[in-house]
Amino acid sequence: MEFAELIKTPRADNAVLHRPFYLAVEGTLCLTGHHLIFSSRRQDNAEELWLLHSNIDSIEKRFVGSLGTIIIKCKDLRIIQLDIPGMEECLNIASSIEALSTLDSVTLMYPFFYRPMFEIVEDGWRSFLPDQEFELLSSVTDEWRLSCINKEFSVCPSYPPVVIVPKSIDDEALRKVAMFRQGCRFPVLSYYHKKNGMVMMRSSQPLTGTNGRRCKEDEKLINATLRPGKRGYIIDTRSLNVAQQARAKGGGFEQEVHYPQWRRIHKCIERFNILQESLIKLVEACNDQSHNMDRWLSKLEASNWLTHIKEILTAACLAAQCIDREGASVLVHGTEGTDSTLQVTSLAQIILDPRCRTIRGFESLVVREWLQAGHPFQQRCAQSAYSNSKQKWEAPVFLLFLDCVWQILRQFPCSFEFNEQFLIMLFEHAYASQFGTFLGNNENERSKLKLPQKTMSLWSWVNRSEELSKFQNPLFEANSLVIWPSVAPQSLQLWEGVFLRWNRPSKFLDEAHEEMINIIKYNKELQAKVNTLRRQLAEMETDDRMQENL
Repeated sequence: MEFAELIKTPRADNAVLHRPFYLAVEGTLCLTGHHLIFSSRRQDNAEELWLLHSNIDSIEKRFVGSLGTIIIKCKDLRIIQLDIPGMEECLNIASSIEALSTLDSVTLMYPFFYRPMFEIVEDGWRSFLPDQEFELLSSVTDEWRLSCINKEFSVCPSYPPVVIVPKSIDDEALRKVAMFRQGCRFPVLSYYHKKNGMVMMRSSQPLTGTNGRRCKEDEKLINATLRPGKRGYIIDTRSLNVAQQARAKGGGFEQEVHYPQWRRIHKCIERFNILQESLIKLVEACNDQSHNMDRWLSKLEASNWLTHIKEILTAACLAAQCIDREGASVLVHGTEGTDSTLQVTSLAQIILDPRCRTIRGFESLVVREWLQAGHPFQQRCAQSAYSNSKQKWEAPVFLLFLDCVWQILRQFPCSFEFNEQFLIMLFEHAYASQFGTFLGNNENERSKLKLPQKTMSLWSWVNRSEELSKFQNPLFEANSLVIWPSVAPQSLQLWEGVFLRWNRPSKFLDEAHEEMINIIKYNKELQAKVNTLRRQLAEMETDDRMQENL
């Protein structure tokens, strides 16, 4: 298919662009296969807007006489308005945008056509391989091994080809365990706590069914993570009621009689359409310009967004507490183990592991616990808060995770090497990007699409020094301690940087941030001067003593 077939009118002159807090701009609108481009005519202040079609969530058309208006609502939550003279022109452009923003084939998306204009210093596709992670692990323990059982994705379609499992469990046993877990997602290592040797594993639900089916290899596998005489905790991210209902469909949970050393705790985290509805309601509340306090507060509460944040953080804190304070190993799962499970395991690591609070450590976490672990980004991020089409598998699972990280970052502003902009950037690229990192639903699909060969990795761009500087937290001071965030309702706030950034002018916030950076820079210069003067004083005192001795 040629993109030209979808573009009925490639260009419109005398178009007017409207955006909140900006003056209206007149200029030329152009449509390409992947971008909507608006160029202003003003000689004194030429302006260009480049918008990826894949970032468009929905469009609306309005007409007053022969003047047409297109309102474009984006996945990054911004709303822009284009006035286009001529009804036919406006209709053609609107239908072209609709067609180009809903392409069915992944291979027609922009990452397959994007050619970087920067020098590639690092191949991001090879930056965070399981072998490198295992190397770090084997420097502190020899109880684990790399298994290539899933080579060619033959055992579990949503797992990577290589996984870390207990050394005492062979591949034959793993095959049997895979048949006992939904989607063949057998328990694998998620995190090793160096401080006490406790671990966190993740999987999908066991297929116990109504007959109470068991699998001795599964029992042996998860018991292999326990120290003699120690208990473990299974954190099930479903309510007990939902977990019991799952048995009727062949699923279920680990029964105490077969797992006597494990205590099961149910921590209900919502999923799918409930989360998507929550996002839609929250964004609607944030865009409500009525300025009525009661209405704003009731809408914010009705969205339940902060309740979901609290539920996820509470489960993550529980997992971290079991490992660090109870000295117990943990297994986390829900139903499939691709959504709420990953929220809990990744947030628990941010609480426990200082490495995950650095830029590269966090990137590695996203790769390990989201991309390689099989979170279906293509399905979950197909629509954002404005789409009119019927929901299928969409849910803001990754956005909720990033929001939880922001909540912790806000409570511990000096413990993270990255800033809020870094998290916002990841949110934007998960929904629409020129990079192939978040395409596909798992490593199997990415391999079939040949993404590492045909597209550029997001990490190749982010990890260049000129980009990294934008994402560094000027307040960062390495903190080797476990950090315990408060999950009290009073401690949780709306993430304004995402949900209100298009609804309020950012000029003063930008200026305040610039001023903070200048103060910190000046402070460092003064500190360097103090150190120099101290050195000089010490040298002078040494010289004086030597003179006295003479």
